[in-house]
Amino acid sequence: MERPEMVRFVRDLSPGEASRVLNSILEAIPDITEKAYSVALEVACEVDADDVMFDVFFALDSLTVDVLNGRAGSTRYGYVEAAQAAVEIFNETVDPFVDEMIRNRGRGLLFVTKTHCIGIVKGLLKYIGESGSDFKEWVLCDAREYVYTVVAEWMKGNPCIEDIDEVTRIMEGSRL
Repeated sequence: MERPEMVRFVRDLSPGEASRVLNSILEAIPDITEKAYSVALEVACEVDADDVMFDVFFALDSLTVDVLNGRAGSTRYGYVEAAQAAVEIFNETVDPFVDEMIRNRGRGLLFVTKTHCIGIVKGLLKYIGESGSDFKEWVLCDAREYVYTVVAEWMKGNPCIEDIDEVTRIMEGSRL
């Protein structure tokens, strides 16, 4: 019988704690592995390109020159050029999305990988075309180049020609 306090406790676990609990359950009850895999696959496949697009856009659009000013200039390790700091901040913001795409490629989830790629590309294009952020002027050329970097990374998974055509049409629809 489930008691509400037990459910609350389990739901309040940190990601690391939840991972350890799941691993312990999988070891203790081997028959549950197939069900856990099925649920995990379902969760991993719940990716929407538009959701990824908006996440990428808003993550980038929230960057300001104030963030840049906090990173550029004199440090105890030397001087950091503003342009260099801007690129580092940009990459740190977008890289987690690309890492998720790569992780799904490694899992063999090629449709999900393509969906992530499309979402990232659309998010970058939306940022390039629509953002009013003062930070954007520092990374506009890099943002354009990053679109090609994302697609090149996605193509390492050897997508089919139809998928390549789909992603290419999205890129051609923009004015990179």
